[in-house]
Formats: sequence, C-alpha cells, structure tokens
Amino acid sequence: MDTSLQENDRGGNSPDREIAIVDDDQALRESLVWLLGSVGLEAAAFADGEHFLASPHSWKVVLLDVRMPGLSGLQVQQLLADRQANAMVIMMTGHGDVPMATQALKNGAFDFIEKPFNHQQLIDSLQSALAQAQQRQQRNLQQQELNRRFAMLRPKEQQIIRLVAQGMTSREIAQQMAISAKTVEVYRQKAMKTLGANNLAELVRQAVALGLVAALPDA
Repeated sequence: MDTSLQENDRGGNSPDREIAIVDDDQALRESLVWLLGSVGLEAAAFADGEHFLASPHSWKVVLLDVRMPGLSGLQVQQLLADRQANAMVIMMTGHGDVPMATQALKNGAFDFIEKPFNHQQLIDSLQSALAQAQQRQQRNLQQQELNRRFAMLRPKEQQIIRLVAQGMTSREIAQQMAISAKTVEVYRQKAMKTLGANNLAELVRQAVALGLVAALPDA
C-alpha cells in the first residue's frame, strides 16, 4: 500500500496540515512532503484525485498534478470549484502541459510549476499562496460577521441602510417610509452602531459588501 495513503489514514488530515499534494508519482510525493517539512510546512499526500476529494479536510493550498490516472488535475480543480472550496490551487505540469496549465489559470488556479521544478521557486509560490489563502479566510470571516450583524437589524433599519447607500437623504427616506426625518436618523444611528460603521462612507462600503447596492465602477 502507498505509504503516503497510510500516513493519511494515521492522521494526515489533521488541522495543522494546510497543504495537500496530489500526484500519482510516489517518489515525488514523498520528496515533496520531506521538502516542505524541512521548511516548516506540514503536508499530506494523495496518489490520485479520488482519494484527495474523499478527504473531509479543508485545505488552504493544493499542489495538483495536471495528468493523473482517473481524474485529471483540471477535473479535480473543477470539482473543488463546484464544492465552493477556498483552496488555492498550484498546478504541477510536465513537459508539453503548458496549454493545460494555462486553462487551469483561466479556471482560477493560483499558479503553475513546471517539472522538474526549482525547489525555492516552489516554496516561494506556496508561501505566497498560503498568505493569500489567509487573507481570503480573514475576508470570509469578516463577511460572515457583517452578515450576522445585518441580520440583527430591524426590518426598518435594514431598509434605511439600503436607502442611505442609494444616496437618499434623511428627508427623502422619511417621505418614502412615511416617518419623520428624526426617526430616520435614530434608526440609522442604531444600525450603524450594530454594524460597527464609524461614518457614512464605511456604511456605504458595508452595504456594497452585503449586496444591498451595486459597487461603483472603477474610474
């Protein structure tokens, strides 16, 4: 039995392992696990896409071979996208696989590395991918918290936030909602406090993040 799969069965999916290596070449898998471990990066290895996709672990970065028996790297990448997985994908390609790697980049891959690859180049790419994965995770947590806070608002407070973000004044909002401008201000201040918005500009940015209004196009 493949030693890398035995290793996974003994806890290769533990939370401290943020990197998955998916390649049908056992020697390459073992050397990559050793290489990454030598620079303090814990990794788990899989011999094919099927075993990898069966893992319940949430990976930050996936080193994915383009050509493998069974599911190809592109197919695994697509299945990850279908699952809305947040993993950063780095494709490992052999000679002549550049068109496939280009397609992977179009499909959202972070990078591709050609075999035989330079070890430092691989480590640098992994470090960059891990940093970006950390930033993405932080943004996701912030978005979840913003969604939670918005759900705490009263329906009228939510409506006022939408109208404020659309550029309406308190007087215009009051007329539309058939309440006083003073009441609008009270609701708006309470909503801003709940959302953690310190000023109107921040409130509008939050409204955009919540999908209440469309973002302005770049100048």
